[in-house]
Amino acid sequence: MKTKWRVYKGSIIPLNPPHIEVKDSSHEIQKIVKKSNVFFARWISNFDCGKQLNFWYVVNDTPMEIIDYSRNVRNQIRKGLKNFEIKIVDKSIIEQDGYDIYTKALQNQITLWNLKDKDTFIKELQGEWEFWGIYFASNLIGFSQNKIANDCCDYSTIKIDPSYKKNYPSYALFFLMNRYYLNEMKLNYVTDGARSLTNHSNIQYFLIKKFKFRKAFCYLHVVYYPYIKILINLLFPFRNFFAGFNIDFLKKISIVLNQEEIVRNQKDE
Repeated sequence: MKTKWRVYKGSIIPLNPPHIEVKDSSHEIQKIVKKSNVFFARWISNFDCGKQLNFWYVVNDTPMEIIDYSRNVRNQIRKGLKNFEIKIVDKSIIEQDGYDIYTKALQNQITLWNLKDKDTFIKELQGEWEFWGIYFASNLIGFSQNKIANDCCDYSTIKIDPSYKKNYPSYALFFLMNRYYLNEMKLNYVTDGARSLTNHSNIQYFLIKKFKFRKAFCYLHVVYYPYIKILINLLFPFRNFFAGFNIDFLKKISIVLNQEEIVRNQKDE
C-alpha cells in the first residue's frame, strides 16, 4: 500500500503512525518531493527496534493508575484535576477559541517557525482529529489536538495559556489522556512525536521524567529535492560553523545539517 504524505514545515512526512513501515521506494518518494515542491521527505524505519540510536519517538505503552506515579507527580496531578475541567470537545470549540491560546503559547516559546495566521490555524484543524479542552472557570485555556490511527494516538499539538502553568494543567491533561487512550481504549501506545531537532521545548524530557514515557529508537531516512541534496553535501563539512549562529535562517540550515548527520552516522552504528 502506498504511503500517504503531508506537508510539514517545508518537508513531507508520512500520515501513518511511526510503526507503519513506509513501502515507497526512494525514487518514488523523490517524485513526491518534486511534486510537492518541498525541500525533502523524512520518514523512519524499524520503529522501537531496541537498539540505542540517535533518533527516536517518545512513547508510552504502559497503562497506569494514579498510584503508579511518584508521590510528587500524584500531588501535581491532583492539583491540576482540582483546578481545571478537562474533557473531549467538538472541533468548533477550538475553531472559536483555540487561536488565541495558540498565540499566547507561542509568545512564550522560543521557536524558529513563524506564527500561523488564523485561517491557516483553522485549516489545520480539518481532518480526523480528536480534541481535548482545558477549562478554568468555564473559559478554555488550553487544548490538545490528537490523531488516533492504527491502534495508537499521536498527541500532535498541545497548547496551553502559559499564565496558568503554575496550576498544573499539563499534569492533569496528560494523566487523563493517557488513562483514556491506554487504560480505557486499550491502544498500543501514545506518542508525543519524534525527537526534536530544534531543542525549543522541554516537553519530551518532562514526559519521560514525570509520566514514564520512553524513547522508541528507530532509523531516520531523508530524501532531498535534487538541488537541495547538492547544497547539503557542500555545507555538511561546515555544520559546526552554522550551529554557532543565532539567526533564524542559519539556525534552520543547522537543523537540516544536524538531521543529515544523524542519517549518516546510522551507517556506522
